[in-house]
Amino acid sequence: MIVCLGDLLLDVIVRLSQPLAEGADADAVTKLGPGGQAANVAAWIAELGGEARFVGTTVDDEAGRTARSALERYGVDVRGPVVAGRTGTIVSLVAADGSRTMASDRGVSPELSADALDESWFGAKLHLPVYSLVREPVATSALRAAELAEFVSVDLSSWSAIRDFGPERLRDRLEAIDPDVVFANEAEEEAIGGRVGSSTWIVKLGERGARFGDDVRPAQPAQVVDTTGAGDAFAAGWLVGGPELALAAAARCVAQLGSMP
Repeated sequence: MIVCLGDLLLDVIVRLSQPLAEGADADAVTKLGPGGQAANVAAWIAELGGEARFVGTTVDDEAGRTARSALERYGVDVRGPVVAGRTGTIVSLVAADGSRTMASDRGVSPELSADALDESWFGAKLHLPVYSLVREPVATSALRAAELAEFVSVDLSSWSAIRDFGPERLRDRLEAIDPDVVFANEAEEEAIGGRVGSSTWIVKLGERGARFGDDVRPAQPAQVVDTTGAGDAFAAGWLVGGPELALAAAARCVAQLGSMP
């Protein structure tokens, strides 16, 4: 069982057919569905044949029920408190070349408290997006979950989140967790100031492939539609089956619109 702790949100994907026109219209294709990095990784783990559990705070509103039931349909075991509040939404603007820019509203997701955790939810493997490490109380929950796991992976997720939290503070937090594996892209690796501790670093190189320790492998061919969620599919593939499945899952993800399978 691989446990992913963090956000379950709604994703609004907007793939632009033409550049935005200030004060006017631009043609686009849109897609609405469940999202959040931890939830995305869990969905891809289940899709790729692994056992996945998501742990996080959700809301019993229409958006929360929609996201939760959609994640469960992938075969993910969903755990965590259901609270009053507002389900978050991520809006991804996708350019014609597949690159994307996100506007993030995490809603209640950062409110997961350590006293809401059940130790029985956590097994051998734990995956943590950086978003679960830079806000409280979810960060304290993530640290507690890491103590219960035999294997921990961390995805650095966002260079801007690293910048806003503070690279040195995040390095200290990573050293406290001592993850077995860290996933990053080149901008995130640079933002945090290089490698931390003795963790194995897996660096995503975009269309050039990925670096697994000292082993660089090329990306698998794909018609790029939308890069949203590609890193999450990549992490899930590695956790389930290693480098080749990671690259295959990323290629599959970028060929579709949306962050889940």
